[in-house]
Amino acid sequence: MEDWVTIRNLRKRNPDLGTRRIARLLGISRGTVRKALVSEHYPRYQRPSTVNRSIEPWEGFIKESYLVRNQKVSVIFENLRSKGFTGSRISLYRYIADHLKPEKENGRMVTYMPYETLAGEQMLYDWSEYSILFGPELVKVYVHITELGFSRYAVLSASMTIKQSDVFEVLEDAFCELGGVASRIQVDNAKVFVEDASTAHFRWNRRFLEFSGFYGIHPTRSAPGHPWSKGKVERPFAYVEDHFITNNRFDSFEDFYRKLKTFEQQMNHRVHGTTRHVPAERFAKEKEHLLELPKNTSTGEPERYVGFREESRKVTSDCLIAYGGNRYSVPYLYAGQDVWVRVSKGTYLVVHSKVGKPVACHTLRAGRGHVVIDKEHYRGYIHHKDRESALLAGQKLKERFFTYEKIEAFLLAVKAQKGINSAYHLTMIQRLFEDYADGDCIRCMDECFRYNCFSSVFIKGFMSTRADLLLETPSGHRLEELGQFSGMDVKRPLEEYRL
Repeated sequence: MEDWVTIRNLRKRNPDLGTRRIARLLGISRGTVRKALVSEHYPRYQRPSTVNRSIEPWEGFIKESYLVRNQKVSVIFENLRSKGFTGSRISLYRYIADHLKPEKENGRMVTYMPYETLAGEQMLYDWSEYSILFGPELVKVYVHITELGFSRYAVLSASMTIKQSDVFEVLEDAFCELGGVASRIQVDNAKVFVEDASTAHFRWNRRFLEFSGFYGIHPTRSAPGHPWSKGKVERPFAYVEDHFITNNRFDSFEDFYRKLKTFEQQMNHRVHGTTRHVPAERFAKEKEHLLELPKNTSTGEPERYVGFREESRKVTSDCLIAYGGNRYSVPYLYAGQDVWVRVSKGTYLVVHSKVGKPVACHTLRAGRGHVVIDKEHYRGYIHHKDRESALLAGQKLKERFFTYEKIEAFLLAVKAQKGINSAYHLTMIQRLFEDYADGDCIRCMDECFRYNCFSSVFIKGFMSTRADLLLETPSGHRLEELGQFSGMDVKRPLEEYRL
């Protein structure tokens, strides 16, 4: 560098000096002097662009994956490793940067200052729409991500619709999975959160404010045109798309949701690209700083906010309810009663008893005029022709509840109080108890002694309102697994009861 500067300064101050004279004064070659005088910039050493030997056999595959398929470098690296690539991740990134990424011309790099939050301070939520093949059918699916800002621990979910009720259900399930909530939540300007996004007339959605207030969360939003303000939760969508959706096949929504939750665990146990830590390990520390979920003061159980209108239905005598032009079965215990119905994840019709307990779940049927029957809902229903099994009912009850000290007294009380109809009542009681856990059944029998009432009708009413059915969803999971808050007390705004 000193020679280049000296040569050009000598010529500038002494225009009559020739190249031979300058070379003799500085003790360098005449050719070096000529090059320095011709070059307007200092001649820096440039390393010749070469291709790593481990990359060479895979150049064609890398170019096709990056330039044609538009795959992320991390996906290309995983595919290469599966094919026998032995090079490092850095060598692949360097090759793509040197040979495949075009240089910007007259472009301007948009930069911003990244920021980190304290443990338990922030969580972020967003969703993204995808068109996915379920077998031969192309279906629109919404993937939801709720992420903690400190640990980057993410909870993934999915739905077939994107109503406010879907968003609230996804958030509540995430809160339960996380075991608490952060102090504030960062969202975008979607209608489910914001009624007016303009700066001058900004206004939150009323129901979202009620929802946030119920859980003690302070809502914040990303200003319009500033997507990087919640880049922590937007970047994971690219990771989910590249590493889960693109390289996977799904048979149904249930299959997609099950695999998505498995992928969630893999995602949370990898080293995060920004923090360079494993999200699950940082979450173990952040969990201590999360706010507790609201609980019922009398029972100590978590409560669920229901800020969206659920619909009421009357169960017919043949144990059916109507919804969307079709009819769906309900356990025979609820025949003639009023029940609540709601749609979960845009896919399932969930039926709740009057006290909020889930009692049935069906996959929604397209079209109209169909009758969807779950034979298990009629399992305890007894016809007159089945009464010959009544003789065995007492024996089955004694065998099941042999540890209950008052089981003999209970059977004698039923026979004494019901007389000639005792066989029928014993059969009904035995079949009713098949749908419930032992503890609930024993509590029910204690109540019978308390009120001196041993009728199957009394037991049916007690079990339908104060016990949990052992039923399963269409996908084979228990009802309590469908929604993390399915067994919780429900609070509703007073406005929901206005006529």
